[in-house]
Amino acid sequence: MAVKLTERAAEEVKRFQKEHNFGDDMVLRIGIAAGGCSGFSYTLNFDDSFDDKVDTKYDHHGVAVVVDKKSALYLDGTTVDWYESLEKQGFTFENPNAVKSCGCGSSFQA
Repeated sequence: MAVKLTERAAEEVKRFQKEHNFGDDMVLRIGIAAGGCSGFSYTLNFDDSFDDKVDTKYDHHGVAVVVDKKSALYLDGTTVDWYESLEKQGFTFENPNAVKSCGCGSSFQA
């Protein structure tokens, strides 16, 4: 499986790219970092580099998504969505590999 970006999340990524005048060479890099209250934190950023030796590249709804192979071990099957309500908005991660997650959903334990 892979990391999946929903159509709503892809629309938000495209809006952000357009708003910040990012070129077509920019990809959305999704990964993990040590830290957070549960052990690992999710990372999302834009990057203009891709190395097929250490990265895997996907296309979801017209958005190029890159995941490094180390992060892919923890993110396999994860769905990234966009959530918006009156009190908050942002990307959410539905990770089937997470044994435990923090209350805010920004970190997890595998």
